[in-house]
Amino acid sequence: MTKVQKWQELSREIAFQKYSRKIEKVMFKLPDGKETDFYIKREGPAAGVLAITKNKQVILVKQYRPGPEEVLLELPGGYVDPNEKPEKTMERELLEETGYKGKVKLVTTCFDDAYSTMNRYCFVATDCEKVSEPQTGEHEFVELELLTLEDFRKLLRSGKMTDVEVGYLGLDFLNLL
Repeated sequence: MTKVQKWQELSREIAFQKYSRKIEKVMFKLPDGKETDFYIKREGPAAGVLAITKNKQVILVKQYRPGPEEVLLELPGGYVDPNEKPEKTMERELLEETGYKGKVKLVTTCFDDAYSTMNRYCFVATDCEKVSEPQTGEHEFVELELLTLEDFRKLLRSGKMTDVEVGYLGLDFLNLL
């Protein structure tokens, strides 16, 4: 049996780029000597938050997602801007998308998937209170939705949302699984 080892990168080129998304074609030499290409999503860091109100409701945003072609309930979050600390990104995104503020705390980081360079910062926000109306960006059309913890756990188990890992990691961190 061959020991697992890092592959040798032979070349890298941008195959596609639009907005903040890039797809790179990366050629590797595999441990068996064969050469093959992989397509990697080149993405910067992102942040997601499990935000809970003072009366223990989970704050979600409902929006259409073109990948699955469905309207989904999602946890607030977004890309970390250059020169912005992830904690500040998360506070800003939570306020912009939902109008809520709370006590934001980093739980951990995780990988987005095996073919992406994204590092996702996973946060919790507790004791959240509504302080303004949402101020969404150019391509954001969202509705605010609050779920009980029980209904949120059902949604997580269904797998019909993005950032499932942020939800589970946040619930675990808060001892609410």
